[in-house]
Amino acid sequence: MSESTPPNHHSSVLIIGAGTWGCSTALHLARRGYTNITVLDAYELPSPISAGNDINKIVEQGSFDSNPDEGSSFVSQQLLHLASQGWTSDPVFMPYYHDTGYIICAHTPDGLKQLTQREMLDQQADFEWLDTPEAFRATMPEGVLTGDFPGWKGGFKRTGAGWVFARGALMAAFKEAERLGVQFITGSAGNVTKLIEKDGDVIGVLTADGTTHLAETTIIAAGAQAPSLLDMKGQLRPTAWTLAHIKMSHEECELYKNLPVLFNIESGFFMEPDAENHELKICDEHPGYCNWVTTSSGAKSSIPFARHQIPIEAEIRVRKFLKDTMPQLSERPFSFTRICWCADTPDRNFLIDRHPDLKSLILAVGGSGHGFMHITSVGGYVADVLEGKLDVRLKKAFRWRPETAVGRDWSDVQDRRGGPNRVMDFQEVQEWTKIETR
Repeated sequence: MSESTPPNHHSSVLIIGAGTWGCSTALHLARRGYTNITVLDAYELPSPISAGNDINKIVEQGSFDSNPDEGSSFVSQQLLHLASQGWTSDPVFMPYYHDTGYIICAHTPDGLKQLTQREMLDQQADFEWLDTPEAFRATMPEGVLTGDFPGWKGGFKRTGAGWVFARGALMAAFKEAERLGVQFITGSAGNVTKLIEKDGDVIGVLTADGTTHLAETTIIAAGAQAPSLLDMKGQLRPTAWTLAHIKMSHEECELYKNLPVLFNIESGFFMEPDAENHELKICDEHPGYCNWVTTSSGAKSSIPFARHQIPIEAEIRVRKFLKDTMPQLSERPFSFTRICWCADTPDRNFLIDRHPDLKSLILAVGGSGHGFMHITSVGGYVADVLEGKLDVRLKKAFRWRPETAVGRDWSDVQDRRGGPNRVMDFQEVQEWTKIETR
């Protein structure tokens, strides 16, 4: 579709991937009146490999300055503003947002320097400075934070931030899109194995059951799996993070209810236990893991895989976080563990654009570790690309940009900290947890 062509709401649209961005895109297109949308995914919803299939994610609200600086300031403000609008006013997503507050902190000189420079906590009136163990403990009910918080300092934002029930929001987007007429095909029939090209364009896809699906527009929203379908010219680095759950009693869940998010940018984070399984999730913070292998063509590539276990080194980091904050829980057995994949672009901006050569193909990838918060709004950006009306500043930031990956440093931590302060390799992991899977 050219930028001067009005949208044809009856045109056929294929979306590859029914995760966070695939469901968001399907929902936004259906709300705009598109009537012929098919979403393909290898897994039943919620997919076990979708980053959105999780009990909680951090969300921070934001307002929008009508006259922001050009460039990155506009992009970051617009993203935060529209995501916030969705969490606070869209009936599909509102039930899953918990405005509990947000503590962001660090504990080493370098981490504190990065924290104050990046978050500018000393310049934000809505952040209260925390610099003693007593100050941290006072943010939550007595008996929750009992640790010594060695060297920890940071800011506490009491409102305008919190967490969301991620799986609930993902499934709500799926169900609403389905109610509006979107067709979802999963399993072998939805497992896309290749793009079908004809006359220099993409005309559809082939799935594992041998079915050909043709469409006027194909959208890749396959996250870290996208490089297996299309040469991304080095623009995506599939990168994974690690998480663990511990079981909580009913009494503990009541004590931990409505707690602010606690996030140490060098150590990890936790939110209140989930209401369904009474489990507390803890993530150890680090620059991520890749799974580096040499492909048949001789290229080095990070290949995603699903595993409901984490490296023992990640378990040690999770327990160190607990010892610093909640030592009463630090030896409790894990009830669930998982690696969670995302895909980093070189500049951590999203990649939402038409392919420059395959004009009927749209990319909606590159969540870069902050994609889920935007489930409320990211599908709108994809729809704007489809209709040729994406804001010019967002279009520049989200463009197909292989030039940014020339000579890419695959070990770049991209301003992330924690663990060994380097990107790790699953190929070097010696031992994994042995949690009973469910």
